[in-house]
Amino acid sequence: MENPGASMGGAIDLGAPVGAPAVLVDEEWPPVLEHVWADAFPELSRPVSPVRPPRPRLLAVNEQVARDLGLDPVHLRSQAGVSFLTGGSLAAGSIPVAQVYAGHQWGVYKPILGDGRAALLGERRDRTGHLRDVHLKGIGPTSMSRVDGFAATGPMLREFLMGEAMHALGVPTTRALAVVATGAPREHDGRVLPGAVLARTAASHVRFGSFEYVRGQDDLGALRRLADHVIGRHYPEAAAAGHPYRALLREIVNAVAALTARWMRTGFVHGVLSTDNVLVSAETIDYGPCAFLDAYEPGASFSSIDRFGRYAYDQQPSIMRWNIERLGHALAPLLADDPSTGERIATDIVEAFDARYRAHWAAAFRMKLGIDDRVDPSVVAELARAALDLLGDHEVDFTGFWRDLATAAVGDEQPLRGRFLGPVPDLDAWLNRWLALGPDAALIRAANPLYIARNHIVEEVLLSATEGDLEPFEQLLDLLRDPYTERSGREYRRFAWPAPNGAPRHRTFCGT
Repeated sequence: MENPGASMGGAIDLGAPVGAPAVLVDEEWPPVLEHVWADAFPELSRPVSPVRPPRPRLLAVNEQVARDLGLDPVHLRSQAGVSFLTGGSLAAGSIPVAQVYAGHQWGVYKPILGDGRAALLGERRDRTGHLRDVHLKGIGPTSMSRVDGFAATGPMLREFLMGEAMHALGVPTTRALAVVATGAPREHDGRVLPGAVLARTAASHVRFGSFEYVRGQDDLGALRRLADHVIGRHYPEAAAAGHPYRALLREIVNAVAALTARWMRTGFVHGVLSTDNVLVSAETIDYGPCAFLDAYEPGASFSSIDRFGRYAYDQQPSIMRWNIERLGHALAPLLADDPSTGERIATDIVEAFDARYRAHWAAAFRMKLGIDDRVDPSVVAELARAALDLLGDHEVDFTGFWRDLATAAVGDEQPLRGRFLGPVPDLDAWLNRWLALGPDAALIRAANPLYIARNHIVEEVLLSATEGDLEPFEQLLDLLRDPYTERSGREYRRFAWPAPNGAPRHRTFCGT
C-alpha cells in the first residue's frame, strides 16, 4: 500500500534509509546542547540511538519556543533543522539517553518503567538562562520499550496542540518545539497510521517515579544527588533553608497543589495521573488520554481503561495528594537520620497539600467569579461550590457558564440563562447573591476563556491532519493561543460550544 506519511504537507525529504546511524552536525550550527543529566546520572540513563526516519516532513514548528531557546525557526525548517528535530543528526554536545524511572500505575508499583520510545537529547538554556530539556518522543525502541517505540501523527500533534492551549490558559506545561512526520507507517490497534516524532521541551523530565526508582535501589547517595539536582534546577530557595530536603518537599507540595487547582479551574482532565506522569517541576506532561469538560460532570472520566474513575476530574486533587505521599516516602531517608522519623516528617509535610490546594482553588475561582479580595474567602468558596452544583444538576457547559458571567455582571443575564432549560429558581437565588458582591466583568473575561480545546473539534482537526490537511489544525492552534479574545465571524462560533446533542461520549486512549 502507499506509505501513509507520503501525502503529508510541507515535505522535506532527506531520503535516508530506516535505521541509518545518526551523524553529528557542523558544530558551528546554533543548537549546541548541554548534557547535564547524562553526565550527572549515568545510573538513571541508558544510551539510545534514535531511528533516522526515511522521509521526514515538518508538520509544525513552535516559533515562540524556538526563539526562547535561541533557535532560528527558519533554520529548523531546513533539511539540517528537520534532521536535528528527529534525532537523525545530533547537535554538538548532545548525548541521547532514555531516562530510567519507576512509578505507581493505577495504584500498583512498577519498579522499573523508563522511556520506552523517547530520548533526552540534552539541555539548552532559554533566554532567562534556565535549562530546558530538549526531548524526542517516537524515536523507536529503547532498552525499556514495551511496544515498538514509534508514535503516530495524530497523538504527537495532540501534544503540540494541548501544550499550547494549556500554556495560554496559564497552566504550567511541557511544550512542543516541533512535530515531524517520519514517512514511515505505524501499526496501532489494527490500523496503519502515519508516523511522527515530537520534539518536546520541559523544565526537566524528573518525575516522582525518578525518586521512587532511586529509593527502590536503596542508594542514599544517588537519592541525595537527585534531590540536590532538583533543588538547583527548580527550587533554589530550598538550598538556603535549615533543612534543604524538607524545604524541597514543601516546595513541591505547594507547586503541585497550585498545578492541580489550575487543572480544576479550566475543566481539564489529565486522564492518567500515575507517578511516572507527574513531574517534580509541576509542569503538565503526557497528553494522550486527556480531555476537557463540556457539560460539567464532577466524576467525568474519558480514558477507555479508567473503568472505575481513578483519574476522574473530581478525583484529581485526591490522587495528586496520594502521589505526593509516594514522593514523600521516596524522600524520607533524606529528611532525618532515623528512618521512622523521616517517614513521620514526610507525612507531616504532605498533609499540607490539602490546605494549599484549597487556597489555590479558592483564589482561582475568586478570579473566575470576578470578585475582589475584600470579600471573605469562605464566602467566595461557598459561592463557587454552589455554582458547580448548579452546573452539575443541569448539565451546563463548564467553560461557557463562567464566560457568560461577564455579560451577566453588566446586566445582560440572557446568555447565561439560555444555558439552562426553563426557569431555575436556584439560579435566580445564586445570581442575586453573586451580583450583590459587585463582580467585575473585565476580571471575569480575563480569567475565563472563550475557547478551549473542545474534544470533538480536536479529534476533527487531528483526523484532517492525519489525512494530509493541516489547515484546520493551524486554525484551532491560532485560537487556542489567544483563548480569551472573541473572534468575529460566524465560522468561529462553533469553537466556543460543546459537542452537539446526541454526539457519542468522548473517549481517550493511553499509549498513543
